[in-house]
Formats: sequence, structure tokens, C-alpha cells
Amino acid sequence: MEPARMEPARVEPARMEPAQPRRVKWRRTGRVHAAAVTMTALAKSVLALSVLATAACSPAGGGAHRPEVRAQHRTAVAGRPSVRPTPAAANLLPGMPPPLRADDLYAADRPGALSAKVRNHLYRVYVPNNKADTLSVIDPTTYKVIKTVPVPHSPEHVVPSWDLSTLLINSDTVPGYALTPIDPVTGEVGTPIPVDDPYNLYFTPDGKYAVVMAELMRQVVFVDPKTFQKRDTLNVDCEGVNHADFSADGRYFIASCEFSGDLLKIDTVTHRLIGKLHLPQPDSMPQDVKISPDGRTWYVADMHAGGVWVLNGDAFTTPTLLPTGAGAHGLYVSRDSKRLYISNRGEGSVSLLDFATGALVGKWQIPGGGSPDMGGLSPDGKVLWLSGRYHGEVYAIDTTDGHLIARIPTGAGPHGLCVWPQPGRYSLGHTGILR
Repeated sequence: MEPARMEPARVEPARMEPAQPRRVKWRRTGRVHAAAVTMTALAKSVLALSVLATAACSPAGGGAHRPEVRAQHRTAVAGRPSVRPTPAAANLLPGMPPPLRADDLYAADRPGALSAKVRNHLYRVYVPNNKADTLSVIDPTTYKVIKTVPVPHSPEHVVPSWDLSTLLINSDTVPGYALTPIDPVTGEVGTPIPVDDPYNLYFTPDGKYAVVMAELMRQVVFVDPKTFQKRDTLNVDCEGVNHADFSADGRYFIASCEFSGDLLKIDTVTHRLIGKLHLPQPDSMPQDVKISPDGRTWYVADMHAGGVWVLNGDAFTTPTLLPTGAGAHGLYVSRDSKRLYISNRGEGSVSLLDFATGALVGKWQIPGGGSPDMGGLSPDGKVLWLSGRYHGEVYAIDTTDGHLIARIPTGAGPHGLCVWPQPGRYSLGHTGILR
């Protein structure tokens, strides 16, 4: 069934740029392979926030586009999940919080089920503008940019820390090499922390390490999650290592290598490579990686193949391709764990996959076209926020029927935006993989 395609209730003018040709393999420009900047112990630059617990209720479902927000646009804490934590799996990574449900890794991400840790965090959408070297801050209750802040060169993603206390802007091009903290209580941008080549950032499920995807340097670097001092380095024999997700037991993660068409399987404990798989389609360009709620199936978006690879992560055998649309890029799990939203950057659409059947059940087209890239869901799951990478804008899409609520002009090259706060107990990184 294809959801209705409706014209947006309100459309802001967008600054249009030519879309990138779909089949042309490209490299990020402007990245200089200079001497490595030493990772330094600037722990005081990372804001460790401790917030008192409280809970308030806001109903799930319905058709409203704006989650209930307290005074000064602070998000209310909704009812907590009714299910109790299941006993830890026999081989669960030590220190990893056990899933709330054995059959759903995302059970803690229900609509509005915010942790007490984020009770006082401002409800905002943080947009790193890669080509403008700025951060646009959107008030999601008004769909307006409320401020723009300069940040170190080439910001790629805004990443929530494992403990949900800090947001980190990844800047990955010399002289930018830095992680820049945002205080989610005030929305203020802090002092940049020098870190080598942080294209993307993840956290091990036990919170022991932050994992820097040093794309240009061909390294996966394990660092202290507070000071970002280097603890271990895995050199990888592939190009463009940048996106990942963790297994149900937390024992391994799978990372994509964008420019060589490879997938890597890495041991979370030993930090060693335990598998490498070259995707079977010529000129593959794998992007985002996501594990299914039941932990049995992995999905890898592929821009050049125009779809998602469906993979058994444990067996790590040759995957099958499910076509979704040109430029398949970002992957996002619905708040009820029933659907996967797939952004198709090359054709301006979002495909919907049903986890129960593994089949596509719809496609939403952005009116007038666009380049939907990375983003996330509102706390109540009613709005999907995506950056328009080649159009200098952000899209707010209604998840009940797929109509475009707003397109919001930003700086040039908006990339890995972060909607914050989000439901969940801890963050695995990227633009908000919470469990």
C-alpha cells in the first residue's frame, strides 16, 4: 500500500543546487592528509550533565506534528515503557544494558519514553552545514532556524554521547579535525576538542569506548569516551570506513566502507577484524547500517546500487539487494519498531520497509524533489527529520501519511542532523542510535 502523497502544509523557499549524478563515484574534496593532530585529554571540554529524574505523560499516536513541549520549548517526559528488562543474554557484552525485550532491541525507544537524564534538555534539531562550516539550530515546534553558529571546518554529524549528557559535532577536515561539544541543556556550543579525522562517531554498548571512524586515515580508533584520548587503533584495508551498528549482544559491529564497497565485521572486545565482505554489485557505495529489532537481520543502504543489502550478520555471508530508490542513504527505525525509513537521496524520496515481512510497503516523494540524507525522528515518532544535502535545506515529514510538513532553508551542505532529545537509555552514536 502506498501512503497518500500530499502537498506540504507550509513550504519555505529553498536554495537549490544541482543534484550529484547518481552513478559517478566521488571523493570528499578539500581533505588534506596533514600530520595527525594528537588526541588530547580535554575532558573539561566535554560537558558531563547530571539531571534529576522525573516523568510526565504525553500520549503516543495521533496526527499532531508537534510533540508536547514545556515552557521555553523543553520536551516533556512521557510514560516509561511498561515492559521489564529481560535477563541478560548468555553472551551479552559485559557492562551493556540488557534489552528491555528479548525480541526488540529498540523497545526503550517508544514514543516520548525519554530518559530522566534528558529531562531538562532543549527540544531542538541541530544541523551541521558541511559546506558552510556552521551549525543551524531549528526549533521543531515552529520549523524555524533560531540561530546559526560557526564551527570547525567540515562538520559532518551531530552525535549524542553514550551517557546522553553531551552532543558532539564531528569535523573531519584539516584544519578542522575536532569534536565540538554542545550542551543540550542550554544549546550552547563549547570548545572544540582536537581529534584526528572524526568523520563519524560511535560508542560501544558498554560505554567503555568511543569509536572514531577515521575515514581518510583508514582507521577505526577506540578512544576514551570522555577525554577522547586514544586507547587502540584498528587499521583497515578499505576506503571510506564511516557507518556502523552493533549486534544484539554487543559483541561485534559491522561497518561500511563507502568508497571500496566493503563491509567489515569487528570484535567489540578485542578490537580486531573478524570478517571482511565485498559487496557483489559492481561500484557499490554502502552507507548507513542498521540491525533489525529482533537482531537477526542487518540492512546496509547502498547509494550506487539504489537499495539496501539484506544481511545475516552472524553468518556474514553474501547479502541480497532490495531495490528502494536512487541514492539509498539513511536508515531509521520507527518508534513502534515496525518499519524502517530509508532515505533515497538521489531521487528525493523515502521508502518504507516492514520488518515483519521484509517487504517494502510504500514510498513518500518530496514534492518538487530534494536530496534527503541523514537525520532522525521526533521524540513522539510523528515527524521524520532529514537533511537535504544538495539543496541547502531540511525536510520535516509527517510519518502518518508521508506528506511534507516543512522544508527549512539552512547553510550549504547540511549533513548528519540530530533531533534531540530522543527516547532511549543510552546512545551508540551517529545521529542518534539509542537503545
